[in-house]
Amino acid sequence: MELFTLKPEEAKKNIVAIIDHTILKPETTEQEVVRVCREAMELKTASVCVNPCFVKFAVAQLAGSGIPVTSVIGFPLGANATEIKGFETELALKDGAQEFDMVINIGALKSGNFDFVKKDIQAVVKAASGKIVKVILETVLLTEKEKIKACELAVQAGARFVKTSTGFSKGGATVEDIALMRKTVGNQIGVKASGGIRTFTDAMEMVRAGANRIGASSAKQIAAGIVDFNSDGY
Repeated sequence: MELFTLKPEEAKKNIVAIIDHTILKPETTEQEVVRVCREAMELKTASVCVNPCFVKFAVAQLAGSGIPVTSVIGFPLGANATEIKGFETELALKDGAQEFDMVINIGALKSGNFDFVKKDIQAVVKAASGKIVKVILETVLLTEKEKIKACELAVQAGARFVKTSTGFSKGGATVEDIALMRKTVGNQIGVKASGGIRTFTDAMEMVRAGANRIGASSAKQIAAGIVDFNSDGY
């Protein structure tokens, strides 16, 4: 059943279950990671997404909860050498990460070096050893053709999701981009909306457009959202 066909309380519960509760700011402290992990356990989110240096710490905080840790890779620019992205993935996996959100090499994509981009993704997929890899496109920097190509390359490379944004560039997720990404990948892989999603209504719009995972630092706010479904058309 799709989330926007559920009753409000059911939809809120279910939408929280597809949120990667995220804390990626460079000034993040251990205390803030503890807070996010506690919120994730209270809300029962899909995962907690942290920078690589916090993976082991977050895994310890979430022990016994069943909530996995997502580590970002090549974040936020995507311009690391492919070997570094692979090694970063290996280290995060060793520290206990179960999912990996990698940033593509945006410059290589825009230069038309598609084989390089594909191999860059494949290196992370291989290093992840069967775990979920989500490919961040940074859609705000891409043309429509580039977005489509990036999605195609992610599918070919064996990724499990394509994702809109890091949240560190000039813009975040849009309904139009989610719809385009879903149209491109079909049912082959998932689509994650991330960047600027702060309310329940924001999240529901992304789901309605085709997202089946949400990246947000506002999981608690989204969960607390009260929406009039009749007026919003869901």
